[in-house]
Amino acid sequence: MSSMRNAVQRRNHKERAQPAQREKWGILEKHKDYSLRAKNYNEKKKRLKILRGKAAERNPDEFSYGMLTSKTDRYGRKIQDRGNSTLSHDAIKLLKTQDAGYLKTLIQQTRRKRQRTEQEYILSHDKKVPLFEGDEEVRDNQHVKFVASREEQYLVDNAQGKQDISSSTEQRPLQWTVPWSNTNNQPESLHSERKDPRQLARQQEEGMLALKEERAARKLRKRRGEIRQSRLNVLRAREKDLLVAEQQLGHQRARMGSSVGGVNQKGVKWKIRERKR
Repeated sequence: MSSMRNAVQRRNHKERAQPAQREKWGILEKHKDYSLRAKNYNEKKKRLKILRGKAAERNPDEFSYGMLTSKTDRYGRKIQDRGNSTLSHDAIKLLKTQDAGYLKTLIQQTRRKRQRTEQEYILSHDKKVPLFEGDEEVRDNQHVKFVASREEQYLVDNAQGKQDISSSTEQRPLQWTVPWSNTNNQPESLHSERKDPRQLARQQEEGMLALKEERAARKLRKRRGEIRQSRLNVLRAREKDLLVAEQQLGHQRARMGSSVGGVNQKGVKWKIRERKR
């Protein structure tokens, strides 16, 4: 019978959830949660009762030799020794010296990184040099113009050739580019190519594709420039913080060596007076 009773699927009893009107109070408290909370409360209650009894039965004339060596803070709490050995003055000065050397090393590393990043940032904003590895050189005296047909190309080339002869050599030259490449110098059928709609559609598609690639490259350059700028700002801030830490550590070492003044724990400023010569 027990095997048959276990074979039958039983109902899954679920815990009651918090009502929708009381969701602001959190999860609904179950009996096990109440038991833990009550147990904790009763333990604290017993402990407070014992402390109240000890305080009521305390003898004001009670004395022990441990009272001579024990210390309390301003709130009356007892201060106990943790067992840590106290370092000597010379050992602390040596540790401060090692910290100063470590800070100098970090400052030198950060300064080199900052200078290298500044050089990369300056080079990336110079149009006469490549921005990244693999990029082509961009020059100011280069001008690319796209034409619709070969006939227009030859007409503009002739006009530009005459203009180059009359103008100076320092003037910006024009570089005419067409979307197709052909080794023949003269077009075979100008009127047929001009009237071909498929050729014109192909030319427009290639021009739009080149424009999209140029926009994507410009956007990538801008994004990498922003990354370099943020990295440079972080390195500058880190170098500044390290310099401040090194300066404060130098003041601490000087105060430990009694070479300068300072401020004591009570806030009184003091300074070592040197003998007049």
